[in-house]
Amino acid sequence: MAMPVRDRPAYRIKRFLLGPPLVTGRLSREKLSNPLALGVLASDCMSSTAYGPEEMLRILVPVAGTAAFTLILPVTGAILFVLLLLTLSYRDVVSVYTRAGGSYVVARENFGPRIAQIAAVALLVDYIVTVAVQTAAGTDALVSLAHLTGDGYTGIDHLKLPITAGIVVLLMYGNLRGLREAGRTFAAPAYLFMLAIALVLCVGLVRAVAGSGLPHADVHAAGAVPLGTGNGWLYGATLFMVLRAFANGGSSLTGLEAISNSVSAFRHPEGVNARRTLTTMSCILGAMVFGVSLLAHYTHAIPYEDGNPTVLAQEAHLVFGDGWAGTAGLVFVQLATALILYTGANTPFTGFPFLASFVAEDRFLPRQLTRRGHRLAFSNGIICLTVVSLALLLVTGANVDKLVALYAIGVFTGFTMAAAGMTAHHWRERSGPAHWKTVANLLAAVVSAAVVVIFAITKFTEGAWLVVVVFPLGVWALIRINRQYRQEAAALENVPAFTTDRPRWRRHVVHVLVDSLDLATIKALRYAHELHPDEVRAVHFVIDAERARRLTERWDRSSGTTVPLELVDCPDRRLRHAVADHAARTTADATTALTLLVPRRTYSTPLGRLLHRGTAEELARVLEQLPNVAVTILPFDVTRAIEQQHAHAGQGETQGEGSTGGTDGS
Repeated sequence: MAMPVRDRPAYRIKRFLLGPPLVTGRLSREKLSNPLALGVLASDCMSSTAYGPEEMLRILVPVAGTAAFTLILPVTGAILFVLLLLTLSYRDVVSVYTRAGGSYVVARENFGPRIAQIAAVALLVDYIVTVAVQTAAGTDALVSLAHLTGDGYTGIDHLKLPITAGIVVLLMYGNLRGLREAGRTFAAPAYLFMLAIALVLCVGLVRAVAGSGLPHADVHAAGAVPLGTGNGWLYGATLFMVLRAFANGGSSLTGLEAISNSVSAFRHPEGVNARRTLTTMSCILGAMVFGVSLLAHYTHAIPYEDGNPTVLAQEAHLVFGDGWAGTAGLVFVQLATALILYTGANTPFTGFPFLASFVAEDRFLPRQLTRRGHRLAFSNGIICLTVVSLALLLVTGANVDKLVALYAIGVFTGFTMAAAGMTAHHWRERSGPAHWKTVANLLAAVVSAAVVVIFAITKFTEGAWLVVVVFPLGVWALIRINRQYRQEAAALENVPAFTTDRPRWRRHVVHVLVDSLDLATIKALRYAHELHPDEVRAVHFVIDAERARRLTERWDRSSGTTVPLELVDCPDRRLRHAVADHAARTTADATTALTLLVPRRTYSTPLGRLLHRGTAEELARVLEQLPNVAVTILPFDVTRAIEQQHAHAGQGETQGEGSTGGTDGS
């Protein structure tokens, strides 16, 4: 009968927190219908409506004043044009590449694995910043609700960072438990948010058409972004500032690549269904972004320096008005906004670990990222994403405006790589003149690259410099990891034709390293004889002369040992050096192989591990350089031996009591 393996305390804690482990057979997932896929995969993309138009106003208002509310419309039009180009490009991506991977797979297949690491770094950075931006914006929605329903109450402002960090930790915990991306739970927030925005836009349209008009926000309110005094061409905003606003507004398009990263999750035919869902998502996103910008144009909802209340919250408040009905509408919009933002922050917890495992399979990231954890999730990737996202939130104070400065470069670099890859694909596959798809993808690549350049220049001093520095360093690090893996593989797989598994030595000896005469040593000696070597020797390295003398006397008196004990002086008490010298002398003739058996006494309790220091692994590391030396570590569970001893003692007492009872009875 097999002996049961005792779980470690750390595993028992993991099982308590995460639940029982899932078997690999549970890995397959249900395919998504188009409506369900829209809800599940569109959260990250659609939720950017909550902060994209506001980020444009944050740049325009300080330079153009109230004219910014007019200038936002042409800037939004330019962003919608980019959305059209990217939609055409990604429709092409999901048609040709029907497995997961998105822009990374497109770049790898068309430009090779090294160039593809640009896309890998872009996507990894995008996922990290997405978690930070979405959770921070979600908390802003809740704080804004407190502002607008509490008569200026700001008592929870100081809790923004703890709440945001708590949401990130909660998302990590849920995903470590095996929380699946596919499911109605994640689809509901997207449809609630679409309903909320539709309600705001419809009520606003009715009020505007009915003649009552829409009220204006107080653009001079305390805490609002200060107004500029624009006039003349572009209302006082220079081309540079307009480009900054355009780059900021590009954050509205984040998450557009989510469907291309999950094409394999769609029902058959995957490419067709993914293309239809992508088109629907882009149309809804375009309508919502334009609608929020149009409402800002009419209501003059103005950004606040600390981010609260948000532009979207002000629009809902102005559209619905006061009273219980208006408050109910505002609460619904803000809760739906917070919910979809938090749900959108969950998307990277699936995308980041999966992409990291994909890159690790190509040997550009550590292989530990390919391992599925306790609940079949890529636990290492989830933990890495959480740690870096929390650090980013801590550094920026969970400020959405500061985080957006890190956002668009990664997003649009991924767009550029995908569009450029599809351009190369169609150029190679063309059978005649350049197809319109080649032109569309080329235009999307050029525009996306232009946004990257604009953002890098206009937001360089506001934090974009960090991404500009991280990108080349990240690509270099991934290529360096790959080179290390390739060098290791080349060295290990370089097996000469004349190599054989037959031993090269003529003599094999086994030395058992003896620290004391106990059950662990006896087990090692017994195992040494089972190897049938030419010679078995018991060796004790003398660090304490008196202890060595007592050990020798006990060894000589013992009837359980048939091997004489050999003492090796170690006057400088450097055990590792003494063992290495002994092994080198033993195998100096190049015809003798030495197996050094090291008994390792293991302890299951924390106290046992604290009281005893193991040296077996250290000796193995020292001796691994010697050509004809092998180290075998034989574990012996001391804790189990103690339990067995107590059990035997208990049985002895029970038998003794039974015997006494029988005598008395007689």
